[in-house]
Amino acid sequence: MKTKRKVEIAVISDVHLGTYGCNAIQLLTYLNSINPRKLILNGDIIDVWQFSKRYFPKSHLKVIKKIMDFAANGVEVIYITGNHDEMLRKFSDTSIGNISIVDKLVLNLDGKKAWFFHGDVFDISVQNAKWIAKLGGYGYDLLILLNRFTNWFLEKLGRERYSLSKKIKDSVKGAVKFIDDYEKVITDLAIENGYDYVVCGHIHQPKMEFRENKNGKTMYLNSGDWIENFTALEYQFKRWKIYNYNNDKLSPFFADEQIKEMELKDLIAAITIVDKKQK
Repeated sequence: MKTKRKVEIAVISDVHLGTYGCNAIQLLTYLNSINPRKLILNGDIIDVWQFSKRYFPKSHLKVIKKIMDFAANGVEVIYITGNHDEMLRKFSDTSIGNISIVDKLVLNLDGKKAWFFHGDVFDISVQNAKWIAKLGGYGYDLLILLNRFTNWFLEKLGRERYSLSKKIKDSVKGAVKFIDDYEKVITDLAIENGYDYVVCGHIHQPKMEFRENKNGKTMYLNSGDWIENFTALEYQFKRWKIYNYNNDKLSPFFADEQIKEMELKDLIAAITIVDKKQK
């Protein structure tokens, strides 16, 4: 039996369960490699915008089951709402057992203040033109599906995987400017309010760096996503780090044997029936 890494806090975001772009198996492998005290789901975990009854595979249900198992076993699970799962905002500030739903979160980490939120409130395209943002979301998902086919073909040829959407985003000056503006607004506000760390997601760009202006400094952290980057944030021993699944040199973990062997109907039953430990 492999030893799981103890982590004080693990942060994941932008999983987009229910879409073709979601890499649920890799995420499940990661979740089964850690033993966190606190798991923060920083928005867009379930993609309600693009949810379809025709596509919600077993691996996606396994991720939900694993998160519920964490909570049942004493892990504090905090679900911070995002724009793709905004329907959950009507349940903000409610808790069921060890699972709580919030729009934002402030934690004291070893004497330093950390501010967590998804980040869509700083995205003008989401706030002022939601239908355009949703259309963009469908286009992005289609691009990811095309990219999956391309990478399947490349892997058959023994070639390196290629990210179409990342290449497009990185080559478009407007997208680069948007990311820079997004990060600046967030970090300026964090500095103004005295936060030592500001932790978000939304733009699918993992990053950890100090930002400074004339009023002070803060550490900007972005957990990235499980569509292209396969990244998470981890806090342990008073330090943050970016976990990157593709660069992990440890022996891979697979799903817990119990979950791995469960039939689809049993998975659904396990998710829809509240565990007695959570009552």
